[in-house]
Amino acid sequence: MSNTVLITGSSTGIGRATAIKFQNEGWNVIATMRTPEKETELNTLDNVLVTKLDVQDQATIDAAINEGIAKFGKIDAVVNNAGYGLMGSFESADDAAVRRQYDVNVFGLFNVTRSVLPHFRENKSGTFINISSVGGKITFPLISLYHSTKFAVEGFSESLSYELSEIGVKVKIVEPGAIATDFGSRSMDFRHDETLTEYNPLVGKVMGFFEKSMNPERMSTPNLVADVIFEATTDGSDTLRYVAGPDAEQMITARKAMSDEEFMSMMTSQFDPAEV
Repeated sequence: MSNTVLITGSSTGIGRATAIKFQNEGWNVIATMRTPEKETELNTLDNVLVTKLDVQDQATIDAAINEGIAKFGKIDAVVNNAGYGLMGSFESADDAAVRRQYDVNVFGLFNVTRSVLPHFRENKSGTFINISSVGGKITFPLISLYHSTKFAVEGFSESLSYELSEIGVKVKIVEPGAIATDFGSRSMDFRHDETLTEYNPLVGKVMGFFEKSMNPERMSTPNLVADVIFEATTDGSDTLRYVAGPDAEQMITARKAMSDEEFMSMMTSQFDPAEV
């Protein structure tokens, strides 16, 4: 019997590339998304079930898991990929925006994980691949809420790995850098209240930096991340963290080598060379 993976956020980007990667490698794939009725490619592939799953809706989580098990017999791996980014000055974010950021990136991941755990526990096997980010290890200005969710995913995953290793279940963390997807336009929400004038100079500098640096030719592809996800799922090791992308490798290495003050000074210089 072929192995089966359930992937959240499969409609675009990393999730879609991962679904195709696993299908190409002979796995059964439960490709989940909020609007499966719009899908036109994945549902044409052999051994791929496209179905609805909204990480903020427990009923859809339960239904997708049950449908996948009914079709393929069991689930061997889960890729918690669904994500959303909130960018802007923290003071500009109202309570609803903050809660949505956590509902998707943290509580949604919790909900999917908790819902699959009884199945893994019964089988005494299974692997969770939790998609974090280089932003779960280092920070940029104006992304405090997104960073805080990815730091949460890192801590949750590391601690959970101790618990689940006792019952034969693995937890892996994948940390991509900048990826050439439509995440910025489709899954990134920018909010800044320009009447909070004290922040405007920083916002201008940081957004100018991102506009110049977000060159798709310098970014990793979704396929690169999909390859790392597949490796993490199948290598049989106890490795916890997998870095995806040369920029992520560079930034995480620099963070490890520097003090807080050195690293933050270096980052500040990227946005305002006059500060050097």
